[in-house]
Amino acid sequence: MTKPPTRHKGLVLATLCATMFMAMLDNVIVNNALPRIGQHLHSGVSGLQWVVESYSLVYAALLLTGGTLGDRYGRRRIFLTGLAVFTAGSAAAALSGSTGALIAARMFQGLGAALLTPGSLSILRHVFTDEKERARAVGLWSGVSALGLAVGPVLGGPIVDAFGWAAVFWINVPIGMAGLLLASRVLPEFAARTKRLDLPGQALSALGFGTLVYALIEGPGRGWTDTRVLTLAALATLALPAFVAVEARSADPMLDLRFFRDRVLTGAAVSGFMISFGMFGAAFFLPLLMQDVMGWSPSDAGLAGLPMTAMIVVAAPLSSALTSRHGPRLPLVTGLALCATGLGALSLYGAHAHYAQYVWVLLTMGLGMGMTFTPVSITVMQRVDPARAGMASATLNTLREIGGVIGVAVLGAVLSSRLTTLTDSLHRLGAPSELGRHLPGAALDNTAALPASVRDAVNAAFVDALHLALRCGSATLAAAAILVALLLRPQRGITPPPADERPAPQPEAAQR
Repeated sequence: MTKPPTRHKGLVLATLCATMFMAMLDNVIVNNALPRIGQHLHSGVSGLQWVVESYSLVYAALLLTGGTLGDRYGRRRIFLTGLAVFTAGSAAAALSGSTGALIAARMFQGLGAALLTPGSLSILRHVFTDEKERARAVGLWSGVSALGLAVGPVLGGPIVDAFGWAAVFWINVPIGMAGLLLASRVLPEFAARTKRLDLPGQALSALGFGTLVYALIEGPGRGWTDTRVLTLAALATLALPAFVAVEARSADPMLDLRFFRDRVLTGAAVSGFMISFGMFGAAFFLPLLMQDVMGWSPSDAGLAGLPMTAMIVVAAPLSSALTSRHGPRLPLVTGLALCATGLGALSLYGAHAHYAQYVWVLLTMGLGMGMTFTPVSITVMQRVDPARAGMASATLNTLREIGGVIGVAVLGAVLSSRLTTLTDSLHRLGAPSELGRHLPGAALDNTAALPASVRDAVNAAFVDALHLALRCGSATLAAAAILVALLLRPQRGITPPPADERPAPQPEAAQR
């Protein structure tokens, strides 16, 4: 590896932060555009869910592969490739004229994100060699990544109002092109490792995670006993254990299972998974609630998230300082507990609640999210051998993405099961027989043409079902906070993991 001059370190950090901000932003910015996409492309709720989840499907399935490719062929090269693919996918999404084309473009974006995300954190790990300097850099990188998730809804609403839904994808193109130009000039070159690729592991991980995500997305709509859903679930059930068995026997695995022998790393991974589970699950349906049930504009719905964004900005450096001084336990457990409190409190407010009444809930959730992102990243980078930094980063982000997908699927399943019981009563109120297929929620085609009694029944049912789902998410996050507190409890005389439980350090020659 050729290290960059000191004066270039700031540019390296700025480049990585900007590209990660873009990738995280794209995870959520589309949410506020969903009602408009549904109107213009004639998409039902399942189509809109695929617009969001197709990105996650490819991203989650290929993240481990992206990390391993970076380790083998050079992180700079794979990072630049991923950024170019992501930028091209963004342009294709903006130009899409049908739901199918948009879904395909979103999958292309997911491929690009899977290639660039693991390399970003591992490049930071090598460029910033001083522990304190690295902690500050990772803290800033994590804060910017979290900010992308929070700013997405805030930016998405006004952009959709002013320029249309396609603009939420066009915004990535100039950022991506500028990032490519800057990254090609300032990122250091990492020499490739010469060991052969773990092709069986890559195939099984892509098959296992891909079929799992697909089954989770389709399950609520098709029904959990549907033949396709059961087939995909069976494939995932076979492929994922086979992947673990192959990795356990591989001399050079893409996923070193010793990563999970370290209880601190396991606690960090659980925290990342559960925060995504709770926050991504809620983020899919809340814009539909605000815009279609409460009657807010996309801009108003987006701006409502500003308090959450502000708290993430405040919490990111605070959590970095707490982690450096006290370790990850305090900020991680506190963040999970705050998010659990926020989701539970949000379920207490109905469609007619005033914003001033529940703005404190948004502040609480923002503080909780900001408290968790940075400690997770710092913990992984401090406790993993540099030669496996790409693998560790990919593992962490895979768990985060899978957590978000499962959160959306579980929330959708709770909503669907709660709303199914209303189908007969809706028919008696004058609803068309096909209305039940569009549930859950308010993103219904031509709801304005339905009788007022039917619209009121649908909206009330959606709010009731959403409250139940939020309470389920709150309980799950609370349980996760207890689990992480136990995993990270101090053990007298033990700080780092035992040497035989760490990934074996690689000689410098092997890294080159």
